[in-house]
Amino acid sequence: MSYKNFSIETDSDGIAVITWDMPDKSMNVIDLSVMDELDALVDQVVQDDAIKGAVITSGKSAFSGGADLTMLEGLLKDFHVKRGEDPEGAAKMLFEGSRKLTLVYRKLETCGKPFVATLTGTCMGGGTELALACHGRIAADDDSFKMGLPEVKVGLFPGAGGTQRVMRMTDGQQGMQFLLQGRTLRAKQAKSMGLIDDTAAPKKLIDAAKKMIKGGLDPVKEWDKKGYKLPNGKVYSPQGFQFWPAANAIYRKETFDNYPGARYLLHSVVEGLQLPMDLALQVESRYFAKVLQTPEAANMIRSLFVSMQELNKLARRPQDQRPNKIKKIGVLGAGFMGAGIAYVTAQAGIDVVLIDRDQDAADKGKKHSDDLLSKAVQRGRSTEDDKQKILSRITATTDYEQLSDCDLVIEAVFEDREIKKVVTEQAEAVMKSRAIYASNTSTLPITSLAEASQRPKNFIGIHFFSPVDKMMLVEVIMGKKTSDRALAMALDYIKAIKKTPIVVNDSRGFYTSRVVMTYVREGLMMLADGVPAAMIENAGRMAGMPVGPLSLGDEVALDLAWKIVSATKKDLGVKYVEGPLDNILEEMVVKQERFGRKNQKGFYDYKGKEKTLWPGIPDVVGQPKSADSFNVEELKQRLLVMQALETARIFEEKCLTDVREADVGSILGFGFSPFTGGTLSYIDTMGTAEFVELCKKFTRKWGPRFKPNKLLKEMAKNGETFYGRFPPKADAVEAKKAA
Repeated sequence: MSYKNFSIETDSDGIAVITWDMPDKSMNVIDLSVMDELDALVDQVVQDDAIKGAVITSGKSAFSGGADLTMLEGLLKDFHVKRGEDPEGAAKMLFEGSRKLTLVYRKLETCGKPFVATLTGTCMGGGTELALACHGRIAADDDSFKMGLPEVKVGLFPGAGGTQRVMRMTDGQQGMQFLLQGRTLRAKQAKSMGLIDDTAAPKKLIDAAKKMIKGGLDPVKEWDKKGYKLPNGKVYSPQGFQFWPAANAIYRKETFDNYPGARYLLHSVVEGLQLPMDLALQVESRYFAKVLQTPEAANMIRSLFVSMQELNKLARRPQDQRPNKIKKIGVLGAGFMGAGIAYVTAQAGIDVVLIDRDQDAADKGKKHSDDLLSKAVQRGRSTEDDKQKILSRITATTDYEQLSDCDLVIEAVFEDREIKKVVTEQAEAVMKSRAIYASNTSTLPITSLAEASQRPKNFIGIHFFSPVDKMMLVEVIMGKKTSDRALAMALDYIKAIKKTPIVVNDSRGFYTSRVVMTYVREGLMMLADGVPAAMIENAGRMAGMPVGPLSLGDEVALDLAWKIVSATKKDLGVKYVEGPLDNILEEMVVKQERFGRKNQKGFYDYKGKEKTLWPGIPDVVGQPKSADSFNVEELKQRLLVMQALETARIFEEKCLTDVREADVGSILGFGFSPFTGGTLSYIDTMGTAEFVELCKKFTRKWGPRFKPNKLLKEMAKNGETFYGRFPPKADAVEAKKAA
């Protein structure tokens, strides 16, 4: 029998090597065709008496990226269509469709012949669950190997046996952290947890797997044998009573019960561990089907998998522009941002000229890369040779002449128009004619910065987030005269450094900076309303934000916020309306000199990694009212509604033109509650009419900043959603036409 995704060869010892190598894909993923073929392969191995056991290996550098979640999207769409006509039939269809992979893996696990998985590179999601269903697992002992079950990060949980096998194979505490946090394990960690049996050099993996089978590998798992006892004891036992209440408390603390995927994962584990494996897998499948029906899962799959994949594949790139082979870039400014940009660029194999006013500053910028690489070497994630290769790509200098052969120059100096003007002129004086110039500004309009340029068509904004090496989002800003060629160069560069781009049109603060400042601002307004500082911070975390608004204000830097407010006030003149925000920032920055984490004092006092709320906050904003005076749910809503409302305004202004970028940008850029799917998905899920009514309620109670804009009111009247009214544009050219 021939297969599309697999090949099978049996050696003279009767060991079959099944090679998974999907055509026309860079990585093996699990789709319906893979499930069907794997099912048939298990039958073939069982029915062929000459085969004593099988090795499953990958024909690619990685084992598997996991399941293709667009398959689940299709299953969900069919379910929702059928549910209106036949609710019971639709539920049965969803349950059976979602557990098909579970049944294939269980068939493999109980087939009576031993299977060993050889794992290389990336082994994620359904690929990891396949490995766990096998009777043995051997991983490559190199730095590239990583293993994980990251489903909780897209609103789901491991639904092909992962919850049941992990908790029967490893320590309970480590197992729950692995599952609930979607952690990624290196080979050494996976082996210590018992999730893999051994490691070997990549070229010797198959030989090691065959040796394991020849050594008499038992094809019956321990949990399928009579008298099996759980490694962590029964759920209802003294040992269980110590563990499970604590596990539930940690889950609540980390998620605030916002994530149905994590909630039902915990249900699945606790209930499943009290049952034989086949019944446990059935429980897991029922909870998995339940999670699939939640709006949180649908929104997270769409934003954090489907949309993000499309943006990573440069869905917004102008299709008529030729690909750019970027060999060398320049970075102006070797401060924290510039040094971070240099580091990720050199890591991607691109040469970097890192320029600052004096050599010491430039060298300090390069040392940032040295420090990060040294830590990677110490942790065993890199080698000294790799470190030196990356560092050799960075030239730290004061000499602008070295920009002459750069394809792209990124300015990352202080947020000051005059300084930016000076470095723009100096750089353009030596740059080649077709080179692109980009400003890493977070708030200043690109069109106005391009006035310092002799070639505004080649001028674009590329806004990185701090710290550059960890933050995945990059915001690309189109000035009024920015060309499609400049956009193509920016997007090609972002893809090369493996970041996720969003494209926005020019405005003050663009998208991310403008919205994130509304979150910080709303926290300050709550202070002015008398809400206790601790309550504000807790409300932010409970709403799903990574940190409270006051903490984020400190991270952004209060003096920067004050500069932005001052610049906005200067630009708007008499149109600017002062409020409590101005007074609080002026008191904190100008009078108290509390700038945030950067000088170890802001709304918090800092001692190393430890921080505590500053006791002097009431001296700035007045004594807080009793916490009982405020409704926590309303505080949570205020923080989320304000950010979503500002996004809707930005969309109406056509600064944002793509719903995918609004949602993905809000989650990756400023941590907008991931379970919502992003700012526009938050509105769509609530319903536009209900959202508008909530805005009106808050306007009456808290002021005109909550007033819904014209677009929202129109959509509410017509019963429209953002994804319904504004389906994603095909590419950047179409988006530009729409704008």
